[in-house]
Amino acid sequence: MKIKRVMLSATVLAVLAMSPMVQAKPFKWASQGEISTWDIHSQNNALQNGLHANVYEALVYYNSKTFQVDPMLATSWREVSPTQMRFSLRKGVKFHDGAPFTADDAVFSLSRAMSKSSNFTPYVQGIDRIVKVDDSTIDVILKAPNPVLLRQMTELRMMNKAWAEKNNSVEPKDIRNKDENFAHRNANGTGPFTLRQWVPDQRMVFAKNPAWWGTMEGNVTEIIYTPIKSDATRIAALLSGELDMVLDPSPQDLTRLRNSPTLKVVDGVENRTIFFGMDQLRDELPGSDVKGKNPLKDLRVRKALYQAIDSDAIVKSILRGLGQATGTIVAPQVAGWTEKVHQRLPYSPDTSRKLLAEAGYPNGFEVDFACPNNRYINDEEICQAVTAMWARIGIKAKLRTLPLVTYFPMIQRYEASIYMLGWGVPTFDALYSLQSLTRSVGAGGDGNYNLGRYKNERMDYVVDRIKSETDQQVRNRLLTEGLQLSNDTVSHLPLHNQVIPWAMKKGVEVVHRADNRVDMRVVKVN
Repeated sequence: MKIKRVMLSATVLAVLAMSPMVQAKPFKWASQGEISTWDIHSQNNALQNGLHANVYEALVYYNSKTFQVDPMLATSWREVSPTQMRFSLRKGVKFHDGAPFTADDAVFSLSRAMSKSSNFTPYVQGIDRIVKVDDSTIDVILKAPNPVLLRQMTELRMMNKAWAEKNNSVEPKDIRNKDENFAHRNANGTGPFTLRQWVPDQRMVFAKNPAWWGTMEGNVTEIIYTPIKSDATRIAALLSGELDMVLDPSPQDLTRLRNSPTLKVVDGVENRTIFFGMDQLRDELPGSDVKGKNPLKDLRVRKALYQAIDSDAIVKSILRGLGQATGTIVAPQVAGWTEKVHQRLPYSPDTSRKLLAEAGYPNGFEVDFACPNNRYINDEEICQAVTAMWARIGIKAKLRTLPLVTYFPMIQRYEASIYMLGWGVPTFDALYSLQSLTRSVGAGGDGNYNLGRYKNERMDYVVDRIKSETDQQVRNRLLTEGLQLSNDTVSHLPLHNQVIPWAMKKGVEVVHRADNRVDMRVVKVN
């Protein structure tokens, strides 16, 4: 089937530019990254989810100022039983093509998120099935009580069932291959903005939806998002007035931006932790000079890699303070985090050399090392620095860097021996991280980003207990136990929690969210 691209001709764009709706308050912003798809269940990453949220809506969503769960396409919900939650759907809502939003769409969308090719299975964790009660009511039937169900559902956006069926998009696009469905390049949501144009790696244009059911707090009527990989180019565009905001200014430019008379910088701590994962499954690592065995299976080797990384130096020199060195895989805002699990193993190259010698690698070894080059703050520079740190203990890391649209499918195909990942926690609950990153790969979201295929029986037990534990004190203890077990077994190599500054014109008003998402409903341009 030939896929229709969402593009507008120059003539149509010129007409839009002259229309009163678009003239009012355009908002032009940029970051280093590009999204990989417009299919709302295909790839789960923060930048993409935030852009999708302009167009597609969930039944519930976080309030950007309080981070409490607000009604969206559901007006209310109640617990029928500990394993049955009933949602009353908002009436009178229409998709951008004019079709009404009904219970059939909600059942379809939540079921679609549970399908095999979906990357959103952590958000449907614990859901058994979705049942239509009537045209404006659905029941979510759980396998067991789930205390974080509502927080999970903030990321489960609604798609029109008839539109998906008509356009061969019933199943989500599998991000691991190049096959496309219609939903990959086209969008039809209920949200405050419509997608008017997407030219990958060039620009994305949104227009205010005049038929939106909600009330806009901000005054933006058009959004133009431009992915700009080069730090210098992004900042030059902001300083010249071409852009209203840059989501990810480089650390080295912050002093200049803070001192600019026309700009301001808004700082905030993100609920995202940066770490390295390691292949702990293969019996032999591709491209390594160690034959017949996998050094990364040895706890001593993983500790050696960990203790050879000077995280404080990375935060100070490469991040310019835009990070907090950590010893765990979640940030302080996340339930289960404690000061104890936050503590890192000490930086000690001498200890690393002794551990490698004990493991049988006194001269080190070669290993594949993959990182993105346009996703996290100075990601490529961090990986270059770590490569040099590992070289001091004899580890010859063969670094390769890729843009995020090709990097994520690659690591999801298990094609990297050591890889960088940044993990935000939309539920603000450590189950989301433990289940995705450390639970053995299985069904229902288990291990969906456990790309090193770490396996620990106690971890699997703890994670499965957490899923249905309703006693909050017991649950918190289990969350912390899981994080500590991850530390003790070095399931990953933790680096730092990101601190995110947004740079913008002084006339721009935004709400800085811990998930680094720009809520366009509240943006004001003066």
